[in-house]
Amino acid sequence: MPTVLYFEPEPEVYCLSMPIKIENQYEGKLPRNTLANVESALASVPREHLRGVERLRLVNAVVEPRALTAAKGQELPGLYHPRQGVKGAWFEVAVSPLISANKPFHKQIIPRLSFKGNLSAVIFSLVAQHYYLTLRHSVKRGALEANVRAYTEKQLKAWNERQHKFRAKLFKPLQPTLERWSRSLAKKAAAEKKKKG
Repeated sequence: MPTVLYFEPEPEVYCLSMPIKIENQYEGKLPRNTLANVESALASVPREHLRGVERLRLVNAVVEPRALTAAKGQELPGLYHPRQGVKGAWFEVAVSPLISANKPFHKQIIPRLSFKGNLSAVIFSLVAQHYYLTLRHSVKRGALEANVRAYTEKQLKAWNERQHKFRAKLFKPLQPTLERWSRSLAKKAAAEKKKKG
């Protein structure tokens, strides 16, 4: 009698049970694979950095009055809500500013093409805010923004390399040269700005 073996396929990394509940309160049609992109971005972050975060909510726009006055009329793509009493910390991600929904169609093309990367960058910046405000107590308030920016760039670079493996391997030898060029261009732009201002 032949032996029959049954193999179950392993689930994708981001399909594992997520400790963070993802709520979709966006009124309208989300871009394709938005929820899968959110899950993959959250799965790429170390789990201990998400300790204490209960949920991520996708909304049209951030409507927190204090945040809007601090943003000085700009649309906020995301907002971190810290823990308050027994309620855990949570993230609020606004989809409309990321896809420029209230602009003409010709101005929506580029934001829609870069939506996946922009969404991941917003999520990484919110995770960085949570990590540095609650889990890393040695960071001073003045250094918070620089640390959040560095954390976001590091996570986004690692996530992008995982998403585009062939492209990452292809451009890996050229990366130091490109980074050197970008630093020199940034220095020239800063010097020129200093001359004018």
